[in-house]
Amino acid sequence: MEELQDFNIDQEESTFDLKAELYKYLSYWKWLLFGVFLGLLLAYLYNRYTIPKFHTEASMMIVDEEKKNMANALPSGGAVFAYDEGMENQIVALKSKSLVEGVVNELDHNISYFIEGNIITVEAYKTSPVVINFITPDSIVHKISRNFFVVPQSGGRFKLEDYDGKSYGSYQLGEVITLNELSFTLSLRNGHSINNFLQSNSVNIKITPLRQVANDYIAGLIIGQKGKAKDILSLSFTQESSRKSEDFLNTLMIHFNRRGVENKREVAENTTSFIQNRLELITEELDSVEGGMASFKRENEIMDVSSGAGEFQSRVSSVEEEIFNLETQIELIASIRERLIEEQEYSLLPSGLGISEAGISTQIGAYNALVLERNDFLQNSTLQNPVITRITRQLDSIEKNLFENIESTIQSINVRIRELSSRGETARGEFSTFPGLEQGMRGIERQQQIKEQLYLFLLQRREEAAISFASTSSVARVIDPAFTNNEPVDPKPWLILVGGFLIGFLIPILIIFIKNILDTKVHHKGDLQPLLKHVPFIGEVPRIAAGQSDIIEVNDRSPLAESFRILRTNMAYLIQKKDSERGEVIFVTSTIKGEGKTFISYNLARTFASTKKKVLIIGADIRNPKLHRYTQNLISEKGLSDYLYNYDISESDLIVSSQEEGIKVDIILSGSIPPNPAELFMNDRMKKLLDFAVYEYDYVIVDTAPTMIVTDTLLISPLADTTVYVTRAEHTEKKLLDFPKELKQQGKLKGLAVILNDVDYSKFSYGAQYGYSYGYGYGYGQDEDSSKLKRIFKNPFK
Repeated sequence: MEELQDFNIDQEESTFDLKAELYKYLSYWKWLLFGVFLGLLLAYLYNRYTIPKFHTEASMMIVDEEKKNMANALPSGGAVFAYDEGMENQIVALKSKSLVEGVVNELDHNISYFIEGNIITVEAYKTSPVVINFITPDSIVHKISRNFFVVPQSGGRFKLEDYDGKSYGSYQLGEVITLNELSFTLSLRNGHSINNFLQSNSVNIKITPLRQVANDYIAGLIIGQKGKAKDILSLSFTQESSRKSEDFLNTLMIHFNRRGVENKREVAENTTSFIQNRLELITEELDSVEGGMASFKRENEIMDVSSGAGEFQSRVSSVEEEIFNLETQIELIASIRERLIEEQEYSLLPSGLGISEAGISTQIGAYNALVLERNDFLQNSTLQNPVITRITRQLDSIEKNLFENIESTIQSINVRIRELSSRGETARGEFSTFPGLEQGMRGIERQQQIKEQLYLFLLQRREEAAISFASTSSVARVIDPAFTNNEPVDPKPWLILVGGFLIGFLIPILIIFIKNILDTKVHHKGDLQPLLKHVPFIGEVPRIAAGQSDIIEVNDRSPLAESFRILRTNMAYLIQKKDSERGEVIFVTSTIKGEGKTFISYNLARTFASTKKKVLIIGADIRNPKLHRYTQNLISEKGLSDYLYNYDISESDLIVSSQEEGIKVDIILSGSIPPNPAELFMNDRMKKLLDFAVYEYDYVIVDTAPTMIVTDTLLISPLADTTVYVTRAEHTEKKLLDFPKELKQQGKLKGLAVILNDVDYSKFSYGAQYGYSYGYGYGYGQDEDSSKLKRIFKNPFK
């Protein structure tokens, strides 16, 4: 027996069996197939009844020349960065709340119409049979949320219901309806007749606050830069109604372009206004100069003084012309400086006045562009916005540089004028004899010419500004109007089907995995491996099917009988008789109650007895006797507990004979339940009984108490030749397997061997778990084809 134990230890194998692990899952193949079927079914239903979403895309090119000019005016190396920053600002402008809200308001996208279907509800964008017409001002409509149903009735009437089915009443098409603060009418949509309305299903009208719809559009709107120069913007949007997306993107580009044109026109309007004010001032000055000339001529009684100044004019004309040009520049530059000083907030400066100083013109253009950007951001934000703060700092910097540039330019021009004046005075010194009258007249004429030239110049600029206002170019050019891909982006049918298949397959796998992880019970021989390294395994007993007898009969060929025959054969290798005249004492025990030790004891005794051996079975579990359940026809006044207590009772007084189903087995029942079973087992009466029995019987099988619960079995364990330790599938805890192993190591149980009871072979592959594939159903006369079909149906993966 010890050699068999050592042999079992030497033959220790790896505890991991891949095939066995696979069969843990394949034994649930019906659930796996059901999970896959359910996953595919749900995926199909999702594809069938989910409203698809389509991807709509448009593109446009930004052609804002002022932005490019401002970028080119920056120091070398910063132009590309500045222009990219400008494109980012355009993207922010396209996503501004004011712009998107204007688009939603124009398209009435805050009002949605849905046609109730049998299973799903589809949005009827511009196809619903009725439309709502608000009497309530838009300022109120844009802030409320309503959801109601229009149920057609006969005669052009309809019933109005809320989302919960509550009826507001019955109305006629065109009748004014008032729901709290909301007043409206319902009318037929253009192209629809009353019959279309009456034949349609319920129409769900959903009114959403304008700001909420705009926020949803902003969140879903995707804008990115394209093209080599990064000056093309791609706009895309995804939702269920492709036509609705196309209208939104197209209208958004129109509104964006319109706002850019309005900004340009605002610059032109400001320039025109500035020029008009200057014209009025110059007109007054010109009238004053002409009045002074008339007075001078009247006072000096002269009409023409130019005839005597031919030579003087030829010599000083060039000087005067330069002085005139320089003084004109001073006037223009000074007017810009006055405008900067007078302004309260950042406002647009007049541009295109003909200032020859390139630095000042460029700075004015950059200043105006930043003012427009700042005004755009102020529509949707506050002065604390980091972008506005950055633009304000840039405006302050440009304004400071512009003041410095103006002052330095004026000083430079004055120095030049002084130089030219000095040259003119030198030339005039040669005409010392020329009358002072001519000099005074020339001064007045020069002032008149300056005012006239400035007046004509401003008139020309005013016409140019008017032309610029009338022909303001677009800030963006549409490259591709909104278009929608034919294939939906969601759901993707094949991806959903594959996902449904995987989910349907993996969820049962996960459930089985968790079940196996949390399962602490013994199910098959593989679960006994920690114990079998120290204790030999001698057999397993299958689960008894419904309607099958749990007692072995004569010539019984059931799986139960075959399992006990195998158990009998394996026990023959454990039994080593030293005395051929002496019988074998076999103790049958377990760890806890309910593992089937009495069932094993009784059927093991009948199995030995079927070979014409004399067998005695003793019910030694006197605390909880179970043996009498198998011997209901036997009547005995005395039992083992009576024998242990009463020394007057002999061994032969206890034994009763059973002839169940033609198999003769002698039995000693447990007797009455004593108050002190442990003390009874401590006397020598049990040893005396077994000494008597081993010479009368070939096998003495003792049904003992569980070893972990009570000490009875351990008290009499030295009297056994072999101890059969019963474990039960789906009942014995794996952690309890350490207990018999410790008993073996401590030598408290003699000739210990393990048996597994109540094995359910339908839950796993017999061959995969145990290395052989012959079940207990083998026998003569069995229909091979029929059994094969049954096996395949029961487990197709074997």
